[in-house]
This record gives sequence, structure tokens and C-alpha cells, in this order.
Amino acid sequence: MLPTAVHSGPPAPRLAAGDAIVTEGLTKRFGEVAAVDGVGLQVPTGSVFGFLGPNGSGKTTTIRMLLGLISPTAGSWSLLGREMPAAAEAALPRVGALVEGPAFYPWLSGRDNLARFDAAVPDGQRATRTARLDGALARVGLTAAAHKRYRAYSLGMRQRLGLASALLRPRDLLILDEPTNGMDPQGTREIRNLIRDLASDGTTIFLSSHLLSEIEQVCTHAAVMSQGRLLAQGTLADLRAAGEARVRVGVDDPTRATGILGRLGLRDVVASDGHVSARLDAGGPVDAARCCRALVEGGVEVSSLATVRPSLEDLFVALTGEGFDVAR
Repeated sequence: MLPTAVHSGPPAPRLAAGDAIVTEGLTKRFGEVAAVDGVGLQVPTGSVFGFLGPNGSGKTTTIRMLLGLISPTAGSWSLLGREMPAAAEAALPRVGALVEGPAFYPWLSGRDNLARFDAAVPDGQRATRTARLDGALARVGLTAAAHKRYRAYSLGMRQRLGLASALLRPRDLLILDEPTNGMDPQGTREIRNLIRDLASDGTTIFLSSHLLSEIEQVCTHAAVMSQGRLLAQGTLADLRAAGEARVRVGVDDPTRATGILGRLGLRDVVASDGHVSARLDAGGPVDAARCCRALVEGGVEVSSLATVRPSLEDLFVALTGEGFDVAR
């Protein structure tokens, strides 16, 4: 259950209009090790924001600080426009979270666990509890297993129950740490659809994952973490556009085409299998159309032409120097 007690902490940031999460210089040190180092996040309200990075990059530590589960060493943050941690009692009831896997009583059923979880919330709402329990279980696909003991749940079912606990009340912000961990492909698709449905209702989703495919399929924005540092953030379109584009041309004479493109001043010209490709510098004087015209005027037959931008995987590997899981 999310903490609601007010506790001391760093001064809050200057709030940016329209942002569900803002951090400035957020830092957490364990001795001499900086698990999170000066992170400045900006999560727009209504977005599905992917928090992406290899395992051990500082994602979960950042989330635990956002929720007040651990105190930062330095920095400041806000949730839903409220300065934290001073406004924890006002902000956290509007935040649902699934962090590092759920913890429930193993001898109780899934439904009974949710009932106890809900009863611990100070505002009560007993009159609507039955309907809310049934609704949360249905949304995560656990209706048939509602009366099964938690100890008999698979890892994927436990993740679903943890997500159900975050959906017992209306939430303006959901913070999910690896929500599809342990799920089979069908369960993963169902959770992705649920995230889309919640976002369409206006809920801001902050989704931590090391799975690139998960981020690409459901997120509107993303940030990249590595070794405790925030390396990039923005819309998916902006992140994709940040990499250098290449022109790839199908030609009848790759050797001649290589020379022509080199004389145009293009860099990293590569010929292979009836194609030639080269890097297009952003804002440079040479575009794909000029490449095509120069090749044709130089006596090279052009059968195809495409401008290729780096994938998110290419960008993230370039930023972090590490590989990502791109499929489950």
C-alpha cells in the first residue's frame, strides 16, 4: 500500500504546467555509489511514458523515490502538480503503483487479499467495495481465479493481482514497474490493451521496462536510463528523429554510385548487394532527391531509394552501450 504520511525531504521543484511528474536533480546514493544521479524527468499529463533502461540502470530506485518509499539524497520532485513530499497526503491517493512485484497474504484468495488492501485505505468506501473488487479483477483477467489462494498463483497472475490493487480506486497517475514480468504472450497483450484503455480515459501512465517492444507498442513518450543517469527523453517521434538518417539506393553499378555519392560530400558510404547507402547529415546541403539526381546524371540506374532513420533499438544501444531485450 502506498504511504500517506507526510515526511521531511528536499525542497520541491518549480512546477511545469501540464506535467504529471517533474524531477530536478533527483539523486540517490548508497555509500559511494550513485544509484540515481541528477535525474531530471518531465512526464506530460495524459501521456504513456516509457521509462526504459537495462536492468540495474536505476529505474526502480527512481520510482521508489517518486512514491516516497525511500528518501532521495538530493534533488526535488512533484507528482500531479503537487510539491513532494510535503503534499504526499493529497497526491498519493491519486496515484496507483505496482513496484518490484506485489506482496500479498499467501493463504488468502486473490479477492480476499484485494478486500484487505482496500479496507486499509483511510477513506473507507465500503458501500462500493464489492463492485470495485469485481471490476478490478475483471479488468486484469482474474475473475475466474478470484477465489484461488494467492500461494497457488503463477508469477503472471501475481502481477495481475498487483495491478488490480492499483485499479481499486480512480487514479490520475499509474506508476508501473515491469508490469508484464512473468506473463505469457497473451497476458502481455492483455496488459498492453489495458494500459491503452486507461490512457484513453485520461490516466497518465509511467511505465518502467527493459523491453523495447513494450515501450514502442504502447508509449507516446520515453526516457532512457543507464548507470543511474538520464540520457535522453522526449516523444517517441523526437527520439527516433534524433539519430542520423541514411539514404539507401538500389543501383546497377554500386562501385560507380559509391564514387558519385562520395564526391557529393556524403560520409560513411557503403556498397553491398546492389545497393549503396550513405549518411545524410541533419540540415546538410545534400538530401535524398539530390543523391538520386546525381546518380542518374552520372549514368547509374536507380531502381529504389529510401531514407532510413535509426530504430529506437539503434538509438538506445548507441546511448547506453548495452543491448536491450526487444521481444519477450
